[in-house]
Amino acid sequence: MSIRTLMVCGLMMISPAVMVQAQDDTQAAYKLAASKAKAPTSTLRYGSDDLRSGQLRLPEGKGPFPVAVVIHGGCWTKGFDTLAGMAAVSEALTKRGIATWNIEYRQLGDAGAGWPGTFEDVGAGIDHLVDLAKTHPLDLKKVTIVGHSAGAHLALWGASRAKLGPAFAPKVMPVSAVQIDGPAALAPFIGVDAQACGKPVITALMGGAPEARAAEYKLASPASQLPLGIRQLLVQGAFTPFMSPYAEQAKAAGDHVEVLQGGNDHFDIVTPGTEMGDKVIDFIVTRAFSKD
Repeated sequence: MSIRTLMVCGLMMISPAVMVQAQDDTQAAYKLAASKAKAPTSTLRYGSDDLRSGQLRLPEGKGPFPVAVVIHGGCWTKGFDTLAGMAAVSEALTKRGIATWNIEYRQLGDAGAGWPGTFEDVGAGIDHLVDLAKTHPLDLKKVTIVGHSAGAHLALWGASRAKLGPAFAPKVMPVSAVQIDGPAALAPFIGVDAQACGKPVITALMGGAPEARAAEYKLASPASQLPLGIRQLLVQGAFTPFMSPYAEQAKAAGDHVEVLQGGNDHFDIVTPGTEMGDKVIDFIVTRAFSKD
């Protein structure tokens, strides 16, 4: 049975009305938690406009602090989510001693978004830590990249850049990546994207179908670059059928992979203050920089 079929079957096991209402409720709680987050230490641009900016949050103390680059989801598409959505996650990590750099990036609907613009933004946002570390107490030997949903894909992609050749060579090498309920490969998500996002998004993101842009899909899919050579923390929720095969592939390739099963919801796992949201924060804090 294909990954796509597994995902569709998983979605069909729940009444559509129940599933939609449950997701609406947990998404509302996610947004409410984000709205209550305190203002960041600084909001800074890493590029030429506000779409290429980020919120820096620093813990109390002198540092230098380990750093989490935080990447929001939203179907890679404008209008679904922004960096504001991950404010509560960022704040919760900062309270636990981790500096956070919560980045915005161009999404479909913004000029220049898609391949390669969206990906270039993510890479530039991560690499901007080099500049931030000149004036802020950041430990660039302890960097993790944390992403949710579409941002989970982009977090893994950011961690895979060293495998993609000179054009994508990173200035900052993470020690880990945290994939929270999102895909590691794009082609298998075609078809399911229309259900999850309300419309097809992958072919728009990549500028065509996999058959026509095979090289681009390979570059854009971290699952095609294994082993990544870093610790990977996977939080599996609604998209477990997409994540479980990747977890096994990454382990088989020799990567260190740890999995936290987060239930069947997509937003509860990124809502600090809920039981599962707090477990995810603990998972990141205790495991992202571990050496065992």
